[in-house]
Amino acid sequence: MNAVTTQRKDTNQSKDRAETQERFLSPEVDIYEGHDEYVLKAEMPGVNKEGLELSLEGSVLTITGRRNSDVPKGTLLHGESQPYGFRRVFELDPAIDTEKIRAKIEQGVLVLNLPKAERVKPRKIMVTE
Repeated sequence: MNAVTTQRKDTNQSKDRAETQERFLSPEVDIYEGHDEYVLKAEMPGVNKEGLELSLEGSVLTITGRRNSDVPKGTLLHGESQPYGFRRVFELDPAIDTEKIRAKIEQGVLVLNLPKAERVKPRKIMVTE
């Protein structure tokens, strides 16, 4: 089940200050751990590369996806889909090398590769005598 969150946006119009609200669903996410990296997969149907925003502030990763607003012409007879975008915030482990994060989105599925820093990768220690 997706949770709906609300983010307030202030827009300055003339002398008046208008406030609007933008609603987001929390995308479903799977996280896998490999030997050298973590892989995060987030499902965001209707989101493409142009509607995707990833930001990293310190150790906080924010994923925001906005859907295409292409609505077919005609009268809606039945609707279950919400017109909201997606937003999810993660606090990254310090063991992740944030300089080497890679991202791609294909058919509404975002894949983030979060490489482990060299200092935390398992390694063998050679014994010399």
